[in-house]
Amino acid sequence: MFHHFVGCGIRCSILYGLEGVPILMLTGLTIVFLGGDARQVEVINKCVELDAIVRVVGFETLESPLTGASLETLTPALLQEADVIVLPVVGCNDQGGIAAPFSTTDLVLKKEMFAAIKEETLVYTGMAKSYLKRMGAEYGFRLIELLDRDDVAIYNSIPTAEGAVMMAIQNTEITIHGSNCIVLGMGRTGFTLAKTLQGLGANVQVGVRKEADVARAVQMGWKPFVATDLNAYNSAIDLIFNTIPTMIVTAQIISKLPRQAVIIDLASAPGGSDFRFAEKRGIKALLAPGLPGIVAPKTAGIIIANTLCQSILEEFHLRGDEE
Repeated sequence: MFHHFVGCGIRCSILYGLEGVPILMLTGLTIVFLGGDARQVEVINKCVELDAIVRVVGFETLESPLTGASLETLTPALLQEADVIVLPVVGCNDQGGIAAPFSTTDLVLKKEMFAAIKEETLVYTGMAKSYLKRMGAEYGFRLIELLDRDDVAIYNSIPTAEGAVMMAIQNTEITIHGSNCIVLGMGRTGFTLAKTLQGLGANVQVGVRKEADVARAVQMGWKPFVATDLNAYNSAIDLIFNTIPTMIVTAQIISKLPRQAVIIDLASAPGGSDFRFAEKRGIKALLAPGLPGIVAPKTAGIIIANTLCQSILEEFHLRGDEE
């Protein structure tokens, strides 16, 4: 059984399965994908599966064909006809450049491209840098950052934690079991990572900033300390995992670390560690943002696909209610 609704001239459908469970359908929506890595392939396939009209730019060299999607060239006309535009997780840089590893040409979103986007068009990305935000404000289209959502961040913390553990195993000569680990920050990624390390038998200390996080750490069986007091806790450490995007693993901290210690920085570039001094002292320090797309692109893509489709349905359903 189908239920249809119309929002701003767009007809979407909800298909009800045998048990009455609603299945999101995107019938009638034109969705344009601009660049992206292996994660984006999963999102494209999901939108095709849900009956959207899917046009893609920057996938000429992809080995597996994108069945049901049409390969296009980036033009203002293409963007003008879009109901939804999907950019890569990293959005675009401050020159409008789009990450497109499967493209034969450089993809650049110039001002005339943004000018062609209709005000009612939804533009999705993982995270938007200043240029993209500025273009959204100037030309009036709706910009939605999926990585701002708590559910996406929590789901993404799982492949991030697994990737961090993988890096730790690859770059040390000891087991995680029995190792002394510090996790800096107890947000979504820090919490999942600390729990994962604990499950592998590590001795886990967590650097926190809030009283509530102290209580949560104690409840989980971890040893909490105030993150800014790291200098007092780093003398017998094997692994430091940082999730705080400001400088916290300073030269002073690194100077007291054991030589065999490894720093794995999961914060957004440029991270929160003094990589220059770590190299000078001979301590391995690795900046590793964006691990979900590297270690588990299929899972990361499915997370984005499900969230994107849910958001699209909600947005157009709301428009239909308003009309």
